[in-house]
Amino acid sequence: MKTIVFTGGGSAGHVTPNLALMHRLGQLGWEIKYIGSAMGIEKDIIEREGVPFYPISSGKLRRYFDLKNVKDPFRVLKGVYESYRLLRRLKPAIVFSKGGFVSVPVVIGSRMNKVPVIIHESDITLGLANKISIPFATKVCVTFPESLQHVQKDKAVLTGLPIREHIRSGKASRGYQLCNFHSQKPVILVMGGSLGSQAINQAVRGNLERLLAQFQIVHLCGKGHMAEELANTRGYNQFEYVNEELPDILAMTDLVVSRAGATSIYEFLVLEKPMLLIPLSLQASRGDQILNAASFRKAGYADVLSEETLTADTLVERVEALYANRETYKAAMQSRNESDAVASIVELIETYSGIC
Repeated sequence: MKTIVFTGGGSAGHVTPNLALMHRLGQLGWEIKYIGSAMGIEKDIIEREGVPFYPISSGKLRRYFDLKNVKDPFRVLKGVYESYRLLRRLKPAIVFSKGGFVSVPVVIGSRMNKVPVIIHESDITLGLANKISIPFATKVCVTFPESLQHVQKDKAVLTGLPIREHIRSGKASRGYQLCNFHSQKPVILVMGGSLGSQAINQAVRGNLERLLAQFQIVHLCGKGHMAEELANTRGYNQFEYVNEELPDILAMTDLVVSRAGATSIYEFLVLEKPMLLIPLSLQASRGDQILNAASFRKAGYADVLSEETLTADTLVERVEALYANRETYKAAMQSRNESDAVASIVELIETYSGIC
């Protein structure tokens, strides 16, 4: 049986695109394994899928000064050794890396075992882990056309972002039932990434009465960020995080207010949901979400509100404008011309593993 090892972690955005590929490859008869960090978000996600998970040591790759930077290179070296040993035992035909700091030891260990590696980058600019990994990679898949300039031509392939098939299978009726909503008033989905966003949470709750006069709101507020005093507010439903329920929630959603992580916004795009994107600021990130959001605004898929100008009032104003112009955004999304990212990447995997 053909074996592929996946890696990637640190955030849901480094894991969920792998799920789309794993599902398709499983249908094609591949045996699937996953290497990740013992404490990362990827462990729970992958084990829920019933895929064998192998933890390794890893250290975070920081762009700023931190005393942990002294110890973490040794953790990375330990992770390289563990990956090398694991890959010798698992004998994969190919390794697929979605990035995140845990992927670097796996990619290096693959090269040491002469196993081909395909990397995927979700954002316009390359993450630090992928920058380090590219010299060891056979091919580098990118999501945005703008990313091609950041990767050498003989390695770069524009594939788009793999989207989980089940994200398209939601039922609005189940979403309404889950949230105790009705179909006579439009629904906004608010989400601040897998960890939540205090800035977005405060802006939504700061003008909640005005928003609820026009909309029903599903608020994915992040672990530990539920507002107990709002638990019984009619038309407002809070969750720390959802998984299986997300397709149904999206099916009933009319507008999305979100951070600008590539995985999430591409899922909204596929489902043709008009978006108000509030990217992470430069103070909290390398600026990848700002570029993602700008690309979507240029294409007509989304409006963008910077975190620096985010207030309870500006949020409501932009949400109202987004809803008023929702058909324009939907038309732009419907007119896009993109290939099936899952099919494109699976073809690369089969080609470079020597299996046709």
